[in-house]
Amino acid sequence: MYRWGTITGVGVVLGYAAVLLANGRHFYTDDTESQYGPMWVMLGRQLREGRFPALVPWEWMSGNYALEEAGIYNPPQLLVDLIAPSVDNLALFVTVVKLIFSIIAALGVFRICLAYGARAPWAAVAGVAFTLSGWFLFFDEASWATSLTGTAWMVHAWAAAVRYSRGRGGPIPVFVFLYLAISVQYVFPAVESALMIGAVAVGEFFYHRGWRPSIRLLLAAGCAGLAGLATYLPGVLSSAVTWRGNERVLNDPFLTVPWSESLNASLPSTVPAFTGWWGYIQPLPMVYIAWFLMPALAFIDWRAALKSARDLGSIAIFAAGMLMWTAGPGRIGPLRWPARVLPMLALGLLVLVCVLLSRHGTFEQWRRRGTAAGVLIGLLFLRSFSAAPALLVWHFVAVVAVTALGAAVLWVIRTRGVALACLLTIVAMFPIAYSQVRGAPPTPMSYNFPERRSQMQATLPDFPGVTLQLADRALVQPSDKSLAGAYGSLAFGNYAKNLPLDYVNAYTPIGYAAFSALLCMGWDGSTCPDAYRRAFSTESSTGRTIVDLMKVDRVVLQRAQFPDARDHPAPPGWKWVDYPGHERYIWVLERVDGPLSTRNGLIADAEGVEASSVSRDSVTSRIRVTSPGGGRVVFARLGWPGYRVTLNGNDIPFTTAAGTFIAVDIPPNTDNAELLLSWRPPGWKISSAAALAGLAGLAALQWAHIRPRRRFPDDEVPDKPEREPELVAARG
Repeated sequence: MYRWGTITGVGVVLGYAAVLLANGRHFYTDDTESQYGPMWVMLGRQLREGRFPALVPWEWMSGNYALEEAGIYNPPQLLVDLIAPSVDNLALFVTVVKLIFSIIAALGVFRICLAYGARAPWAAVAGVAFTLSGWFLFFDEASWATSLTGTAWMVHAWAAAVRYSRGRGGPIPVFVFLYLAISVQYVFPAVESALMIGAVAVGEFFYHRGWRPSIRLLLAAGCAGLAGLATYLPGVLSSAVTWRGNERVLNDPFLTVPWSESLNASLPSTVPAFTGWWGYIQPLPMVYIAWFLMPALAFIDWRAALKSARDLGSIAIFAAGMLMWTAGPGRIGPLRWPARVLPMLALGLLVLVCVLLSRHGTFEQWRRRGTAAGVLIGLLFLRSFSAAPALLVWHFVAVVAVTALGAAVLWVIRTRGVALACLLTIVAMFPIAYSQVRGAPPTPMSYNFPERRSQMQATLPDFPGVTLQLADRALVQPSDKSLAGAYGSLAFGNYAKNLPLDYVNAYTPIGYAAFSALLCMGWDGSTCPDAYRRAFSTESSTGRTIVDLMKVDRVVLQRAQFPDARDHPAPPGWKWVDYPGHERYIWVLERVDGPLSTRNGLIADAEGVEASSVSRDSVTSRIRVTSPGGGRVVFARLGWPGYRVTLNGNDIPFTTAAGTFIAVDIPPNTDNAELLLSWRPPGWKISSAAALAGLAGLAALQWAHIRPRRRFPDDEVPDKPEREPELVAARG
């Protein structure tokens, strides 16, 4: 088992090598380069400075990391964050991180197969194949890092759940792996984990002919859910002020995958037909799973396999559920784009087929079975040709390759044995992955950011204080996407987080809706052409400009979006400043009287109040206020749920100015009082109590698990599955 586990890890490494030979930036693209990588650097910098980065006020829309996909309660992710600032080559760093998590994911699939009685060689085949399946390779591994990390822990939770249900493991691994899957702060792995636990619980009921093991499993999973409540409860309680506040169930066709496409799993040339970023025909093999998957169905003894229905029912339930999900609806609250669960369909089918091949594979009457496999390949060809007739030659080449590989594996099985055939099956995956990546366009909306942070720092202007950039990424021409071009002057997404610079603009899938409307700022930090006027417009209740209330020190204007801005006088209190070498792309406005962000804490306006900052950090502002007749203090902080205001220790209410900035009314006759504004993630008391309850429940389950083993020898432990000897024999 350990030897084949090692082979699984080596297979993932070789698969990554094949992909990198085809495209050296495959794992450093799209959201990885614009969101995750720079965010890891910034969070790591904050942690090293002794600050827990739950809230970063000057980032405005993207600064609430209790809601973002930051994994601030996930220990492995925090370790990644701590390491990130020490690595200059960000592309290299994220690739290594993803490789590690891909190995973890592959070993998790390997363990699932073993838990269901598969032989180690076939379990290794499933593990390596999963990491090279279409959607997982081109999106989760290439771009959406939290989906990769969440899936890596979720598959181990599956293996642990089966082992716990069948008396071969305890509740602690179930709890730990589920918690890690939940706390990556990406909702898809959390929901998929819940569905997986449900499928295993139902399957184990039929396996044991009783609910007792399933109930234990559900209790362990519930404890993990309680411990992970802090990951999502703040988002739920804050949703009213974000873009996510009005999400509901919709039948949106975007990235909704017809079943006929999601089952076209074994032809490497497949380019499915459904609505996506590239129109109706997608140029990436999104629905591809593994070259051997469909032809292998012909070599399973299905009569014998029916006898394993009770053992393997949970796999079939999970795979069927994922197949249903891929077809829609297109949006279920925050869960949009059903194609995102294609890796789960791949996971279910790979585990099911490889376990069946292990336990009920047969190569008798190989000519008849080979003919059946040929028919299946022919059906794959017809489906792929129907979706993309223009690729007829490529489809034909793929058919020939799959047929030849299948014949070679069959010959090796008959002459050399299953182990060598499984090695050949794995090795064949590498040139397929190379050709798929080599022939594919980059993932959608690739930024082409530079790789080395030292080069970014040497090129981007060293702007002290807080900078607001007004620009539109769509106006950057492809030829300008380099350090010698626009990226030497402009920062989109989380680009500025690579450097010790404080930019308002950042990447966020959450968004504070009122602030977004105030400056028409989008998810990648881009703004509309009216943003300049809006930024210097006056907020009615304070008489101050928006940039004053934000305490911004500098405004950077993209010349492509505001070509005539420099032809007009600077706004009152501001001046145009030249930055030699950057005039081609930006105009820069700075305050006449110097930086504002460092003056008087985060107090942005005080009407009828003498207010002076005593101290402030990311989550608190402590000030002294005096107001004989009453007044109001406005802070340069977004009105996120979770704030609390006290005056001399007594709670007082607060409101917002322009639906955005926290405003506190100071009562009359206030004299040198202490005003404390503090923030905690909303629901933190409930989350803390839930976590303690989850840990207590886990302790009780662990005691219930080990107590019989203290009273009985291993072979006499009550509730041990009756069919364990059969599984051991099948694992062989």
